[in-house]
Amino acid sequence: MSLERVIEETKDFFLPYGPLGLFALAFIESSFFIVPPDVLLIPLCLVNPELAFFYASVCTIGSVSGAIFGYYIGKKGGRPVLLKYASEDKIKKVEELFRKHGTLAVGLAGFTPIPYKVFTISSGVFNHKIHPFIIVSLIGRGLRFFSLAAIIKLYGDKIMGIISSYFEAFSLALGLAVLLIYIAYRKMSSPKRL
Repeated sequence: MSLERVIEETKDFFLPYGPLGLFALAFIESSFFIVPPDVLLIPLCLVNPELAFFYASVCTIGSVSGAIFGYYIGKKGGRPVLLKYASEDKIKKVEELFRKHGTLAVGLAGFTPIPYKVFTISSGVFNHKIHPFIIVSLIGRGLRFFSLAAIIKLYGDKIMGIISSYFEAFSLALGLAVLLIYIAYRKMSSPKRL
Protein backbone atom coordinates (compact mmCIF):
# COMPACT_ATOMS: atom_id res chain seq x y z
CA MET A 1 0.00 0.00 0.00
CA SER A 2 1.35 3.43 -0.94
CA LEU A 3 2.04 6.14 1.66
CA GLU A 4 -0.59 8.40 0.05
CA ARG A 5 -3.19 5.65 0.51
CA VAL A 6 -2.16 5.13 4.15
CA ILE A 7 -2.49 8.89 4.75
CA GLU A 8 -5.96 9.01 3.15
CA GLU A 9 -7.20 5.98 5.09
CA THR A 10 -5.79 7.39 8.33
CA LYS A 11 -7.53 10.72 7.71
CA ASP A 12 -10.81 8.97 6.83
CA PHE A 13 -10.63 6.89 10.02
CA PHE A 14 -9.70 9.61 12.55
CA LEU A 15 -11.38 12.75 11.13
CA PRO A 16 -14.96 11.86 12.17
CA TYR A 17 -13.80 11.83 15.82
CA GLY A 18 -12.70 15.49 15.63
CA PRO A 19 -10.45 16.60 18.52
CA LEU A 20 -10.44 13.10 20.05
CA GLY A 21 -9.23 11.63 16.74
CA LEU A 22 -6.60 14.39 16.49
CA PHE A 23 -5.34 13.60 20.00
CA ALA A 24 -5.21 9.85 19.23
CA LEU A 25 -3.34 10.31 15.94
CA ALA A 26 -0.87 12.77 17.52
CA PHE A 27 -0.27 10.28 20.35
CA ILE A 28 0.42 7.25 18.17
CA GLU A 29 2.52 9.21 15.62
CA SER A 30 4.94 10.26 18.36
CA SER A 31 5.47 6.71 19.52
CA PHE A 32 5.00 4.21 16.71
CA PHE A 33 2.85 5.32 13.72
CA ILE A 34 3.99 6.90 10.43
CA VAL A 35 1.25 9.43 9.56
CA PRO A 36 1.77 12.90 11.09
CA PRO A 37 -1.18 14.58 12.84
CA ASP A 38 -0.97 17.52 10.43
CA VAL A 39 -3.25 15.53 8.09
CA LEU A 40 -6.06 16.06 10.64
CA LEU A 41 -4.97 19.37 12.12
CA ILE A 42 -5.14 21.13 8.74
CA PRO A 43 -8.71 20.14 7.76
CA LEU A 44 -10.01 20.73 11.31
CA CYS A 45 -8.49 24.23 11.34
CA LEU A 46 -9.86 24.98 7.87
CA VAL A 47 -13.41 23.98 8.85
CA ASN A 48 -13.32 25.84 12.19
CA PRO A 49 -10.58 28.52 12.04
CA GLU A 50 -11.85 30.06 15.28
CA LEU A 51 -10.86 26.78 17.01
CA ALA A 52 -7.44 26.57 15.36
CA PHE A 53 -5.48 27.19 18.56
CA PHE A 54 -7.66 24.72 20.47
CA TYR A 55 -6.84 22.08 17.85
CA ALA A 56 -3.15 22.99 18.05
CA SER A 57 -3.33 22.52 21.85
CA VAL A 58 -5.01 19.12 21.50
CA CYS A 59 -2.41 18.09 18.92
CA THR A 60 0.49 19.26 21.08
CA ILE A 61 -0.77 17.52 24.22
CA GLY A 62 -1.47 14.30 22.31
CA SER A 63 1.92 14.40 20.64
CA VAL A 64 3.86 15.03 23.85
CA SER A 65 1.88 12.31 25.66
CA GLY A 66 2.77 9.93 22.83
CA ALA A 67 6.39 11.10 23.00
CA ILE A 68 6.54 10.12 26.68
CA PHE A 69 5.09 6.72 25.74
CA GLY A 70 7.72 6.41 22.97
CA TYR A 71 10.42 7.35 25.48
CA TYR A 72 9.40 4.44 27.72
CA ILE A 73 9.18 2.08 24.73
CA GLY A 74 12.83 2.93 24.07
CA LYS A 75 13.79 2.68 27.73
CA LYS A 76 12.25 -0.78 28.13
CA GLY A 77 12.90 -2.20 24.66
CA GLY A 78 16.33 -0.76 23.98
CA ARG A 79 18.13 -0.67 20.67
CA PRO A 80 16.28 -3.69 19.14
CA VAL A 81 13.00 -1.70 19.24
CA LEU A 82 14.68 1.30 17.62
CA LEU A 83 15.95 -0.96 14.81
CA LYS A 84 12.32 -1.64 13.84
CA TYR A 85 11.91 2.05 12.94
CA ALA A 86 15.32 2.99 11.56
CA SER A 87 18.45 1.44 10.10
CA GLU A 88 21.61 1.08 12.17
CA ASP A 89 23.16 3.84 10.07
CA LYS A 90 20.34 6.29 10.89
CA ILE A 91 20.44 5.28 14.56
CA LYS A 92 24.15 6.14 14.66
CA LYS A 93 23.38 9.58 13.16
CA VAL A 94 20.64 10.18 15.73
CA GLU A 95 22.99 9.01 18.50
CA GLU A 96 25.62 11.47 17.26
CA LEU A 97 23.02 14.28 17.31
CA PHE A 98 22.20 13.37 20.91
CA ARG A 99 25.87 13.36 21.84
CA LYS A 100 26.46 16.76 20.27
CA HIS A 101 23.20 18.57 21.05
CA GLY A 102 21.37 16.58 23.76
CA THR A 103 17.99 18.12 24.47
CA LEU A 104 18.16 20.38 21.43
CA ALA A 105 18.11 17.34 19.09
CA VAL A 106 14.69 16.34 20.47
CA GLY A 107 13.39 19.90 20.25
CA LEU A 108 14.45 20.30 16.64
CA ALA A 109 12.98 16.93 15.66
CA GLY A 110 9.72 18.03 17.30
CA PHE A 111 8.83 20.46 14.54
CA THR A 112 10.76 19.23 11.53
CA PRO A 113 9.75 16.56 9.00
CA ILE A 114 12.16 14.11 10.68
CA PRO A 115 10.09 11.17 12.04
CA TYR A 116 9.59 12.25 15.64
CA LYS A 117 9.10 8.71 16.97
CA VAL A 118 12.73 7.88 16.12
CA PHE A 119 13.81 10.65 18.50
CA THR A 120 11.29 9.83 21.23
CA ILE A 121 12.29 6.16 21.29
CA SER A 122 15.97 7.11 20.99
CA SER A 123 15.64 9.37 24.02
CA GLY A 124 14.68 6.34 26.10
CA VAL A 125 17.30 4.09 24.51
CA PHE A 126 20.09 6.62 25.15
CA ASN A 127 18.85 7.40 28.70
CA HIS A 128 18.10 11.05 27.99
CA LYS A 129 16.70 12.83 31.08
CA ILE A 130 12.90 12.77 31.07
CA HIS A 131 12.15 16.31 32.32
CA PRO A 132 14.19 18.20 29.68
CA PHE A 133 12.80 15.75 27.11
CA ILE A 134 9.21 16.71 28.03
CA ILE A 135 9.98 20.44 28.04
CA VAL A 136 11.66 20.47 24.62
CA SER A 137 8.93 18.21 23.23
CA LEU A 138 6.32 20.73 24.36
CA ILE A 139 8.28 23.59 22.81
CA GLY A 140 9.12 21.82 19.55
CA ARG A 141 5.72 20.26 18.93
CA GLY A 142 3.92 23.37 20.15
CA LEU A 143 5.89 25.57 17.74
CA ARG A 144 5.08 23.28 14.85
CA PHE A 145 1.35 22.88 15.49
CA PHE A 146 0.63 26.45 16.66
CA SER A 147 2.54 27.90 13.68
CA LEU A 148 0.47 25.79 11.32
CA ALA A 149 -2.78 26.72 13.10
CA ALA A 150 -1.87 30.44 13.06
CA ILE A 151 -1.11 30.38 9.33
CA ILE A 152 -4.40 28.64 8.55
CA LYS A 153 -6.31 30.99 10.88
CA LEU A 154 -4.81 34.03 9.15
CA TYR A 155 -4.96 32.90 5.52
CA GLY A 156 -7.44 30.01 5.33
CA ASP A 157 -7.81 28.15 2.03
CA LYS A 158 -5.52 30.62 0.22
CA ILE A 159 -2.44 29.26 1.99
CA MET A 160 -3.13 25.55 1.39
CA GLY A 161 -1.21 25.33 -1.89
CA ILE A 162 1.86 26.84 -0.25
CA ILE A 163 1.59 24.61 2.85
CA SER A 164 1.27 21.44 0.81
CA SER A 165 4.16 22.41 -1.47
CA TYR A 166 6.57 23.94 1.04
CA PHE A 167 5.65 22.59 4.49
CA GLU A 168 8.89 20.64 4.90
CA ALA A 169 10.95 23.66 3.87
CA PHE A 170 8.93 25.85 6.27
CA SER A 171 9.48 23.36 9.12
CA LEU A 172 13.22 23.21 8.44
CA ALA A 173 13.47 27.01 8.27
CA LEU A 174 11.64 27.29 11.58
CA GLY A 175 13.98 24.67 13.06
CA LEU A 176 17.01 26.57 11.84
CA ALA A 177 15.66 29.82 13.32
CA VAL A 178 15.16 28.17 16.71
CA LEU A 179 18.64 26.62 16.53
CA LEU A 180 20.20 30.04 15.82
CA ILE A 181 18.25 31.63 18.68
CA TYR A 182 19.40 28.84 21.00
CA ILE A 183 23.06 29.24 19.94
CA ALA A 184 22.85 33.03 20.40
CA TYR A 185 21.27 32.54 23.82
CA ARG A 186 24.00 30.10 24.89
CA LYS A 187 26.75 32.48 23.76
CA MET A 188 25.16 35.45 25.53
CA SER A 189 24.48 33.54 28.76
CA SER A 190 27.90 31.85 29.01
CA PRO A 191 30.21 33.53 31.54
CA LYS A 192 32.70 35.95 30.03
CA ARG A 193 36.34 35.15 30.60
CA LEU A 194 38.65 37.95 31.71
